[in-house]
Amino acid sequence: MTRPSTHILRLLGWGRTLARHGALRGIERDPNTPQPVRRLVRIARFGTRQPAVPDYASAFRAIGPAAIKLGQTLATRPDLVGEEAARNLLSLQDSLPPVPFDQIAAQIESSFQRPLSDLFAHIDPDPVGAASIAQVHKGVTTDGRVVAIKVLRPGIREKFARDIATYEWAAAHLEALGGEATRLRPQLTIANFKRWTNRELDLRREAASASELAEFMRAIPDYRVPDIDWDRTCGKVMTIEWIDGVKISNIEALKAAGHDLPDLARRLVLAFLTQAISAGFFHADMHQGNLFVKADGTIVAIDFGIMGRIDRRARQWLAEILYGLTTGNYRRVAEIHFEAQYVPSYHSVEEFATALRAVGEPMRGKPVSELSVGAMLDGLFAITRDFDMQTQPHLLLLQKTMVMVEGIATQLDPEINMWDVSAPFVRSWIRDELGPEAAIADRIKEDTETLLRVPALIRRLEEMYPPKGGAPEPPPLPDIELLWERRRVPQRRWPGYVLAAGAGAAAVWAAMALGWIA
Repeated sequence: MTRPSTHILRLLGWGRTLARHGALRGIERDPNTPQPVRRLVRIARFGTRQPAVPDYASAFRAIGPAAIKLGQTLATRPDLVGEEAARNLLSLQDSLPPVPFDQIAAQIESSFQRPLSDLFAHIDPDPVGAASIAQVHKGVTTDGRVVAIKVLRPGIREKFARDIATYEWAAAHLEALGGEATRLRPQLTIANFKRWTNRELDLRREAASASELAEFMRAIPDYRVPDIDWDRTCGKVMTIEWIDGVKISNIEALKAAGHDLPDLARRLVLAFLTQAISAGFFHADMHQGNLFVKADGTIVAIDFGIMGRIDRRARQWLAEILYGLTTGNYRRVAEIHFEAQYVPSYHSVEEFATALRAVGEPMRGKPVSELSVGAMLDGLFAITRDFDMQTQPHLLLLQKTMVMVEGIATQLDPEINMWDVSAPFVRSWIRDELGPEAAIADRIKEDTETLLRVPALIRRLEEMYPPKGGAPEPPPLPDIELLWERRRVPQRRWPGYVLAAGAGAAAVWAAMALGWIA
């Protein structure tokens, strides 16, 4: 177990790096920052020269791989880090200098316990991408298929485990300070971050996520997920179909290829809604580098290390919230927040509905170029404090992905209206999932499952309360304390009390003799 002194030294070292980039100024000035945290910030920044404009992204990049991932997570939490920091962190690119190819080759061979030549006919030694957790090389399998080979950086699991242990320690102490720190639930934020990164650090999990998403999206035209080569995939190596296409961020190349950019933007938004609302399982790292457009217009997603999952009830709430905001039914949106227990019941539904109206009404009917989903989320975060609304960690990835999708869609079509694109889809899903037919089908399914459980329930009751007969019940036995469970009797401390009383009496006598006491 790591000692507290080690955690403190790490935090002070990271604090010095943050201070040199001006990234601690906001924490120190925030009136909600607990006093002990403010004191640590002053110690960390002592003697540093801070730039006039904070650069949070560069600070997290300088600290290291785990901090890069944490910074991307905090970009979804303007309520925790502030709007300025959240916007800056959205620009945090997950890229590092590549690991030498001889180390990558050794990692592949040790992972499969086979020579590299048994798996691949050729691997390009220059990576096509090098991120904080892994890097990707283009290769050709022994049977002639062109593939992308993703390999974990050597030693990255151990480094992440060390840094996350300190994040957990710091979050626990921060939350224990109470007040605003407790409402923001930093421990739960770090717990989710740990779960997400552990998933990324096992490339078999990423391969499984890609396979699962491919099944969900198979019926959606013009959107696909590359195939996994399971024979060349393990915990530290993943081999996936190579995709030839144009990055969705390369607007000029897309225009030159004759693609319909507004149609691409609309299909991207609908693909995200299909994943999040229909499937409840969505690609949560949909930044511009992870989306390609093939020559036939098909959108292809890559990099499935971060995936979001929402259960059916939460999806119903989400759909109703989106539909309520698009149609201006703020009363229903407020009711859902209370039904989901996002807002404590001692608040007024009517007052919360009015606050939601102040957020949603200014953006209805306007293109993203003027107002956006990101602006709506900022507005929602601003009212959460007034209504004691705790952070909902299961929605953080969704919020982050919505902002990403909106940003890409806006670049493709500056005039797109996210609400107009979303509303027909959400309306259709609500009709199918929450309409009378769906309610009747759900009730029949639920009641049938309940009836099928009755025989097993009766058997368990009989096991707990067997019929009388046979041997008589044993009498109650005395509770006897075992020898090795005996409690130690505290030693008498009367000699110490006598000595203390004597010392006190001598001190009083000396004071009287010197005239200090009349």
